[in-house]
Amino acid sequence: MSQLSTPVRAHRFLPGWVTHYPRQHLLSDVLAGIVTCVLVLPQNLAYALLAGLPPQAGLLVSIFPVIAYALWGSSMTQAVGPVAITAIVTFSVLSPLATPFTPEYITLAATLALFSGLLVWAFGALKLGFLSDLLSRPVISGFISGSAVLIVMSQLKVLLGIEVHGMDSWQLFLATLRGTPHWQPATTVIGVSALLALLFFRHVLGALLRRFGLAASRADFVVRLMPLVAVVVATVAVVALDLDAQHGVAVVGAINGGMSGFRFFVPQTGSLGLLTIPTLIVAFIGTVQNIGMAQALAVRRRERIDANQELIGLGVSNVVAAFYGGMPVGGGISRTAVNVSAGAQTPLSSVVAALSMLVILVLGTAGFTRLPLSVLAASIMVAAVSMVDLAALRRAWAYDRADAFALLGTATGVIVIGLQWGIALGIGLSLATLLYRASQPHIAVMGRIVGTEHFRNVERHGVETIHGVLFFRVDESFFFGNLRSIEARLSYEIQHFDSIHDVVLVMSAVNRVDMTALEALTEIADDLHKRNIRLHLAEVKGPVQDRMAKTPFWKSLNGRIYLSCNDAFELLRQNRA
Repeated sequence: MSQLSTPVRAHRFLPGWVTHYPRQHLLSDVLAGIVTCVLVLPQNLAYALLAGLPPQAGLLVSIFPVIAYALWGSSMTQAVGPVAITAIVTFSVLSPLATPFTPEYITLAATLALFSGLLVWAFGALKLGFLSDLLSRPVISGFISGSAVLIVMSQLKVLLGIEVHGMDSWQLFLATLRGTPHWQPATTVIGVSALLALLFFRHVLGALLRRFGLAASRADFVVRLMPLVAVVVATVAVVALDLDAQHGVAVVGAINGGMSGFRFFVPQTGSLGLLTIPTLIVAFIGTVQNIGMAQALAVRRRERIDANQELIGLGVSNVVAAFYGGMPVGGGISRTAVNVSAGAQTPLSSVVAALSMLVILVLGTAGFTRLPLSVLAASIMVAAVSMVDLAALRRAWAYDRADAFALLGTATGVIVIGLQWGIALGIGLSLATLLYRASQPHIAVMGRIVGTEHFRNVERHGVETIHGVLFFRVDESFFFGNLRSIEARLSYEIQHFDSIHDVVLVMSAVNRVDMTALEALTEIADDLHKRNIRLHLAEVKGPVQDRMAKTPFWKSLNGRIYLSCNDAFELLRQNRA
């Protein structure tokens, strides 16, 4: 595409890609949908188990919820379905309330999908898409990285076939390092072999294929195909050697196929109280991840997305998932990458993938019953490891240590104290970083570059100044949190300048002056007046001036209001002369 394009809703109920579908994309979308369905099928099973739900839940929510997002979302190529972060969040917030895989737990998961879907839909309907921008990217990276570590730790017992009772992920991890749990040998061999093979496929195979002359696009496709090959090989090995019956290798077991996923239920009144915090967490994570992924894809494809429409699409998708599958869904990084690399051009590819999944369910899922769980655990762990964003930590550490500490703090909080408190810590760190920076504004004493009308920091440039006149610029809005820093710096400069008689407060970077700051400015002006120092203002922005002009401070100002620093410089130099 040579220019930015915006998906439009040509009809009240139908998006523009349906009513004005570009026929040249039909073959690409159909093939991409079929490929995506096949390649992400093991993921669907794995993420359902990760969420503490029966494996068929992952297949069911890959049908009608996906179609719902295709009709109501705004991204052309994002793929919605079971995702690792949403799955681990679901397990983390629900496992203290009910035993995983039980009817009570399944009902709570469906209720969680319903409540979070309604909340996200409300965010979109109320035009609150901007809320996804309130967390800094380092904090989001920290949360995702910490969640990825939790996912890896949670899958150790499945990978190694460890029977544990009453151990959380940390206890299991430490016990595993000590060699305390009893490992199931056959399961461990299959799981570790699958893990090593998948790591080889992801990090080495693609480069080898390209080195031997295979085109990059085909090499990437082969790499994405390999996890499915690993699943097939492991399943064949289990069947051929009867490993589940003879050696106790845990397998997926019976999967309920067909159209049995739909069930209507009325949430219990007590569920709202139990699920209030979990609903907020799932809705927040879904909002940030979905919009972030959609925006990244839009930039790559030179398209625009509607953040509010994205939330409506995600919300509707989760409401549908509550009644068909019973598992919260979101925009998945890996499944979207598969969709894009397979050649998807419009949401039709997602619709085709959903219908293909429906065909698989109708024809039967007997082929997956003896799929070893340890291989699914290995695929989850490999996907989770790729979510640990060490590059973001390196960039943050090199550019801004405060952001780096926010990233590390959030990741550590998620790992040590859990997802719920970890994300609360991340929000707190975001706000703390913002307040710290605002409370320590950059302040410059300015002078004029000779022969120009430009004013710059006297510490960085060779400038001319006026004896007894202080040009003082604060690069931040005035609010209660930074007044002490501003007053201290101004007092310091007045004491160290010779015989100051005029102070010009340059307000070119000031977008707002709150009530506390206004009172402090009044006190500063009064103090300077008693010391026979005039206070002037320069380059005051219109909205700031409109508010301040109605106050006693403005009327009692003993100096002048200058349109520019240069005007102030010329007039004060003339007066000095």
